[in-house]
Amino acid sequence: MQCVAPFAIISIVNTSTLIAGIVTALITTASAPAPVQTAGTSVSAPQTPPPAARTRPVPPTRDPKTPGYVTATELADGAVPSPGADGNFIIGATHGPAPEMTVQDGVPQGAVYTFTMSSADSKIYPGVARDQGTSGTVDPSDPAKLVVTTSHPAQYTRRVAVYVPKQYVPGTTAPFIVGADGPDPLLFAALDNLIAQKRVPVMIAISIGNGSGDAQGSQRGLEYDTMSGRYAEFVETEVLPLVEKQYHVKLATNPDARATMGCSSGGSAALAMAWYRPDLYHRVLTYSGTFVNQQWPPNAETPHGAWELHEHLIPDSPVKPIRIWMQVGDRDLLNPNVMRDNMHDWVEANERMAKVLAAKGYKYQFVFSRNAGHCDRDVKQQTLPAALEYVWKGYQAGR
Repeated sequence: MQCVAPFAIISIVNTSTLIAGIVTALITTASAPAPVQTAGTSVSAPQTPPPAARTRPVPPTRDPKTPGYVTATELADGAVPSPGADGNFIIGATHGPAPEMTVQDGVPQGAVYTFTMSSADSKIYPGVARDQGTSGTVDPSDPAKLVVTTSHPAQYTRRVAVYVPKQYVPGTTAPFIVGADGPDPLLFAALDNLIAQKRVPVMIAISIGNGSGDAQGSQRGLEYDTMSGRYAEFVETEVLPLVEKQYHVKLATNPDARATMGCSSGGSAALAMAWYRPDLYHRVLTYSGTFVNQQWPPNAETPHGAWELHEHLIPDSPVKPIRIWMQVGDRDLLNPNVMRDNMHDWVEANERMAKVLAAKGYKYQFVFSRNAGHCDRDVKQQTLPAALEYVWKGYQAGR
């Protein structure tokens, strides 16, 4: 298939080919997987941020029954919450993969198309980068601000993977899910099986790589940690039109037929997309959401970054038509950088999110995972099928 210039098609693969050989490795290791070779072409594993300039402290193990945390239902070891249940749940300490995460005989396999995008062609994100090995210093007059002096304009490329299920009928309008830090082979495997079982609609998945780097001063941080609708607008105006044109699919415009998902800062980006643009997205799925003070550059309207979501934005705003699934691990991040502003505890941030969502009457499911770290792959393999089914509950085709 020819690509629309100046973007280049990298590969076109079947999901069974893409998934085979990586799922077993992902089951048994929490380290970043090596690239998968498919028909002589390298297919990138899901993106992860580069190592931090300083060694992150080992997070303590938090007790889900700590006073002040939300009251949650503890499930039997190995169980996950029902996709039909709202509220707070505790799972673990064993996290075996769900059967839907492996290739099943007789299940139609979708196609995955991969292409690259260049910052030179972006009107919204021309590109920034922070010098390697640098981070920032705390503002002596405000412990909630990080001063970054080593960020500068820089070009980047990003990879985008597009999953088209075998059941998609060309020319018809399809619901879709947008994922951060792509490509995400686990998402494609889950969708093959869930679509075949009619547990989720026949949907397109668009898994978008970040613009490189991590946290304050980086392109990834600018995209994911900024409290605005800017990233949603980037996806809407620069990514989705390419997907439709190159792969001859028609993407739904109804926000109820659109979902977002991500891990860490990708999770906060997923929620920001729906929060600031509920006209575009109603469904959100997050793992280890970075609902903390990590926005850069600072914004006077949201001085505490994504911490503002549970501090002010959700409590002080009318309820929006958002359905959300969230997860956090008992060993999730705590003060991973130099800031000590009491707004860098990922467990507390997600607990606070669950509390304010419940108080406002949102439809949500929150999963606290025992024996789990940040963006824990074992937990994702255990929970993703049910999480996707939960997020898509209530969807009605044609509306």
